[in-house]
Amino acid sequence: MFRPSIRIAAVGAALLFGAGGLSACGANDDSSGGDSADGGGDSKVIALLLPESKTTRYEAFDKPLFEAKVTELCADCEVVYYNADQDEAKQTQQVDTAISEGASVVVLDPVNGAGAGGMVQTAQDSGAKVIAYDRLIKEADYYMSFDNETVGKMQAQALVDAMGDKGNILMLNGAPSDPNAAQFKAGAHSVLDGSGVKILEEYDNPDWSPENAQTFVTDQLSKYDAAEINGVYAANDGQAGGVVAALTGGGVAADALPPITGQDAEVAAIQRILAGEQEMTIYKPIPIEAETAAEVAVALANGDDIATTSETGIEQSDYEGVTSYIFTPIVVTKDNVADTIIADGFYSAADICTGEYAKACEAAGIS
Repeated sequence: MFRPSIRIAAVGAALLFGAGGLSACGANDDSSGGDSADGGGDSKVIALLLPESKTTRYEAFDKPLFEAKVTELCADCEVVYYNADQDEAKQTQQVDTAISEGASVVVLDPVNGAGAGGMVQTAQDSGAKVIAYDRLIKEADYYMSFDNETVGKMQAQALVDAMGDKGNILMLNGAPSDPNAAQFKAGAHSVLDGSGVKILEEYDNPDWSPENAQTFVTDQLSKYDAAEINGVYAANDGQAGGVVAALTGGGVAADALPPITGQDAEVAAIQRILAGEQEMTIYKPIPIEAETAAEVAVALANGDDIATTSETGIEQSDYEGVTSYIFTPIVVTKDNVADTIIADGFYSAADICTGEYAKACEAAGIS
C-alpha cells in the first residue's frame, strides 16, 4: 500500500486515538457493488460505499488503501464494499444491504450528496455512525475531504497564469449531483470571473465522464475555430483526457494544445503534463484521506474516543455543522512531478516513464 511521506503527513491527518488499543484485522471485499459477503460471527462490520468507477482513484486507491488500514488496525473488523456505478437508487439499496449485514459504521461517498440524507437517516436509525467520505453530507456524523473551493481556485489560477490573463476558454465542470463539483466550480469562478479570461461555453458533466467531455469539446469545435480556444478549465483529469482527444481529433497538434487543467493526479495526466499536453493537475494525497477514514471508522466500531487533534497537529473543524477533517491539495506541474507524486511514492518513475513518455521524463529530470 502507499505510505505518505513525512512532508505529506504534515498536511494530512493520521489521527491519534485514545487508549483503546487498536490491533490488526482482515478485510472483506465485494467489488461487485451488489451482494456483499456475509458479515457473520462477532466481527465488527464497516461498510465502504463509493460512488462510481469511471474516476480511476476510487478502485485503484481509495478502496485498497481503506481496506489495508482497517486490516492493520482491527483484528475483528470486517469491511464490506460497494460501488454504486453513479446510480443513486443503487446506492440507496447498498446502504440497506450494508445495514442488514450488521454494519455499525458506514463510510459513504454519495452519488448525490444533497440527496443522501435519507441513507444517513437509515443508517443512524439502525445505530450506525456515518462518515461522509470525500463529498459532504450535512446529516453525517463526520466528514473528511480536501478543501474543494481551494482546488477550484488553484486550477483556475494556474489556467489564468498560463494564458497571461486573457483569451477564451471552455469550462468543463463535474456532475451537478456531486457537492464537490459545485465547490470546485465556485472556487474556479471566483478566480475566472475577475480575470481577463472569457468563458465561451460552460458544461456541467452529468457523470464526470471523459466521453462526455470529448463530445462537448468536439461540438464546440463546430461553433468556434480551434484557434479561438485559448485554454480549457477541466475539473478533473478524466475530462482533461477527453478534451485532449477532442482537440487533437479536431486537428490541433499535440504540441500546440492550449493550457488544460485537471485534478486527481492520474498517471495518464502526469504523462500528459510531462509531454506538454496538459498544464497541471491537483494532487490530493489519497492515502491520507483513506487511512484517516479507516482510523475514524475503526475507532467508532471499537467505541474508542477520537482525538480532536491529529498527531501532526491538524485539528478537527466544523464544516457546515459536521465534525470534519479537511486536508490541503497540492498543485502539480511539470516542474514538481518529481518532488510531489514520485517523492511521496504515489507513483514511481517506472509507472510514469513508459514508452513514448521516457524522453519527456528525461527532459524533466525524472529517471
